[in-house]
Amino acid sequence: MTTTTGPVATRRLILQGAASVAMLGLGNLPFAATPARAAANDKYPEEAFKQKNEADAIKALYGKTAEPSDKVKLDAPEIAENGGVVPVSVTTTLDKVTSISFFVAENPFALAASYKIADGTIPGVANRLKMAKTSNLVAIVEADGKLYSATKEVKVTVGGCGG
Repeated sequence: MTTTTGPVATRRLILQGAASVAMLGLGNLPFAATPARAAANDKYPEEAFKQKNEADAIKALYGKTAEPSDKVKLDAPEIAENGGVVPVSVTTTLDKVTSISFFVAENPFALAASYKIADGTIPGVANRLKMAKTSNLVAIVEADGKLYSATKEVKVTVGGCGG
């Protein structure tokens, strides 16, 4: 007669133990890794977002004026059936792009969105903006220290900013 003292090392017991150790180890991984930074952007441009006038918002954000360019492609609908969700996008063939911004002249606040573009990324952004009423949509691209723009009128049939 054979007697054993303690649990028998079966394949099931060994696999359960290995799985438990693995789960404990994986559970600690989030604490061991250094969190990634989303971006090392400059300070939030609070003053630019408070401006009601398009020219004032551009000046507050960039401190200079933009020149129209055919190298900035602004894509937006001619007629937006719902001003609450107007799809817009900007792409450019310019080099050394550092930021892209959208301005809506007739909105309560002209600056709708602003993006910092990291080195080595494709310079293009897309978003859905709120537009209070029919207005010019302006995209500004900052490239190599200069500002370039594209403008398109978007007719809004149902308001998005309190309309």
